[in-house]
Amino acid sequence: MKYLFTFPIRFLRLIIQSVQLAMSQIWSNKIRSVLTTLGIIIGIASVTAVIAALTGLETKVMSELETFGMKNIHIWPEWPDSGPMKHASWALIRFKPDQFDGLLDHCPSVECFTRMSAFNDTVQHGDRSIESASINCVDAAWIKMESRELLFGRPFSTLEEIQGRQVCLIDPRLRDKLHLDKDCIGDLITIGNLNYRVIGIIKEKPKNSFEGMGGRGENFEVYIPFILHYQMQKPWFRVMASSKSPELSEDAKEEITFFLRKTRRLKPGYPNTFNVQTVESGVQTFKKIMGSITAVAAGIVGISLIVGGIGIMNIMLVSVSERTREIGLRKAVGAKSSAILTQFLIEAVVLCCVGGVFGVGLGHLITQAVKQIPNANLDQAYIPPWAIMMAFAFSAGVGIFFGMFPAVKASKLDPIEALRHE
Repeated sequence: MKYLFTFPIRFLRLIIQSVQLAMSQIWSNKIRSVLTTLGIIIGIASVTAVIAALTGLETKVMSELETFGMKNIHIWPEWPDSGPMKHASWALIRFKPDQFDGLLDHCPSVECFTRMSAFNDTVQHGDRSIESASINCVDAAWIKMESRELLFGRPFSTLEEIQGRQVCLIDPRLRDKLHLDKDCIGDLITIGNLNYRVIGIIKEKPKNSFEGMGGRGENFEVYIPFILHYQMQKPWFRVMASSKSPELSEDAKEEITFFLRKTRRLKPGYPNTFNVQTVESGVQTFKKIMGSITAVAAGIVGISLIVGGIGIMNIMLVSVSERTREIGLRKAVGAKSSAILTQFLIEAVVLCCVGGVFGVGLGHLITQAVKQIPNANLDQAYIPPWAIMMAFAFSAGVGIFFGMFPAVKASKLDPIEALRHE
């Protein structure tokens, strides 16, 4: 019974003594220790730097996705892969505005929605014109869903939407290009062959870091009521809805799907002639993909740890050979084989963990250098805490795996033969 109580203390004392001995061995053979752990240092630095870069990229993309609205749901018409509508005409597949009448009444998880279409056309004011400006046809709810701020003026009114009045919102760059006044509310501009009255100046769209790596160039935006354009052109359009909260996105998706099947008169068993996708589901898919990429990349780079482990095993075998007489002496005075094995195993683990510390430090320096690379979108790169813990766990694992053979060899030495060793 007394042995059971004293064993943990004795074992802890052995661990501490072995760690101290290992550190003294590392310090007394500094150059050899550095060269031995170089493989571990490079391996850990590479793994942590790769994880930091991919984590930073994921963080950057996630922040960009948030600008699209985590509550948003995108809906568009499409031909099904099977069923009687597989080869249906464009006129049958496309959406019609009245198919969304009553959507908010029948879909309690949906907060608002907007129908959307776009085209490019010439915009003029006086003797100045802009070729191929982006003309966006939206409902008034779009401003709220996109969180676009109005610098001057107001959004479309319900009456203007219903009646399809020729009013528009423009961005500051288009205003300045046409040499309009800063507050040009009430001025007329010409889009194509029609005159539109400016009722608001909308803040420029935030630039996406991943848009046009070579530069987005000038993009001039005009927004007009959707129903106005539909009455003239009857274009192919899509719809964007917003759920009342990100948690309700999937419920809203199911409600919209059920509602559209009813308004598009799809019989039970017929495939959908439209697609409904939530931003949230896209985010989850992206996270899974990034997780897989991170695991594969870290695994490939981590192969260098095997090389480092072989170096550790080699130097530990040399250490066993050099200290054979010491091992024989310790056994002769009563040291057990388990104590010898534990000592050399801990030395290998300490050697690897010291390499892990320097590896994480080098990985941090590489990460800071990566963040400075222009146009790489890695400015948010960082080493997550779990990666640091994994680095030390890998280091210890390598020490145990590759240090086991030298440790076992040392523990099995015959004390008489060891004392005779020259």
